[in-house]
Amino acid sequence: MTVLLDRPPDAEPLPSPRRLGSKDMLSLGAHGMRTRPLRAVLSALGIAIGVAAMIAVVSIPASSNKALADQIAALGPNLLVAKPGQTLFGETAKLPESSVGMVGRIGPVTGASATGNVKATVRRNDQIPADDTSGLAVLAAKPDLLRVLNGTLHSGKFIDAASARFPAVVLGSVAATRLGIDHINPAAPPQVWIAGQWFTVVGILNAMPLAPEIERSVLVGWDVAKEKLGFDGHPTTLYTRAQDAQVENVRSVLAATVNPEYPNEVQVSLPSEALAAQKLVDESYSALFLALGGVALLVGGVGVANTMVISVLERRREIGLRRALGATRRQIRGQFLAESVLLSGLGGIVGVVIGVGVTAGYALSQNWPAVLPPLALIGGVGISAVVGAIAGAYPAMRAARLPPTSALA
Repeated sequence: MTVLLDRPPDAEPLPSPRRLGSKDMLSLGAHGMRTRPLRAVLSALGIAIGVAAMIAVVSIPASSNKALADQIAALGPNLLVAKPGQTLFGETAKLPESSVGMVGRIGPVTGASATGNVKATVRRNDQIPADDTSGLAVLAAKPDLLRVLNGTLHSGKFIDAASARFPAVVLGSVAATRLGIDHINPAAPPQVWIAGQWFTVVGILNAMPLAPEIERSVLVGWDVAKEKLGFDGHPTTLYTRAQDAQVENVRSVLAATVNPEYPNEVQVSLPSEALAAQKLVDESYSALFLALGGVALLVGGVGVANTMVISVLERRREIGLRRALGATRRQIRGQFLAESVLLSGLGGIVGVVIGVGVTAGYALSQNWPAVLPPLALIGGVGISAVVGAIAGAYPAMRAARLPPTSALA
């Protein structure tokens, strides 16, 4: 090789190294992945798992929150519930029989109804042992209960003024499942055994998130509960609907209206608040799983860095040859950095696809709307690319620092 120590003044200047365009740099980066496909797939898999976990952790709670918001909007956030508390001596208090009528006279109240606990058990038939109650309660119900709760029927009809005087029952959604009854055939309606008597099932309710106690109950008419089941007529749960803007005002006077003599013996709650608290708990668990997804992404980034370091060691001769042919350190550094970013970006795209599939499948199994936050989808690919850039920074600089003579030795 001839080395020119001095150049004549009139000699033409040496050509500057040609700059590689973005397309050429990406092509060189993809070449390393194509020559070692199995290693590329395994390295990208770690990134994909981390991104998929993060997408699922963000999207599944979002889907749950959307379903919860839809349910609260459908059932109404203006439902107040009053229950008996305890007396001064620690005994269970009783709500007055006239409490429903008194609450209905509050100005902003748009509806009031009640249920009463009937101390009886329900079974599918008279051959089942008496102690096998399936954890179901028997409640006396007013005919307007379904309207006040904004509930809907899955099958059949609700108790009305006529059926309230006869042995007819309506099943909550969970009660129907436990009793093995999924629909009502008007020609041959099913029957259940309550307190030694047959009761005809006339309806099945859909789920009621704001009144879960109804889901696990068998509802009978108020009058027939008094006549045949020994019900004393005292409500055990009073449901009140108020105007949206007056919910807090009604809440402040509800206890005194239900039981003017002993308002301290009445417990008043807003079921939508309990659902909001449950949402906060779910979000705290989501933060934990999001952190675990971040750890998986970090592990995937370490795997990419390891792959790139090994790639530099294996491709020393290629690096030396390119440097000898005029490639600059910047071009070598860009080649390996592009390969790392492409590798991580591929894993990020696969992870987003997996995360979307997991979210959609789980939401479908729970009958939720599938919510996929765009920021999470874009962020999944973006974060993976950033991880790839960080993971490939050191191997790229190491490759750029290799002298051509030592690389070719």
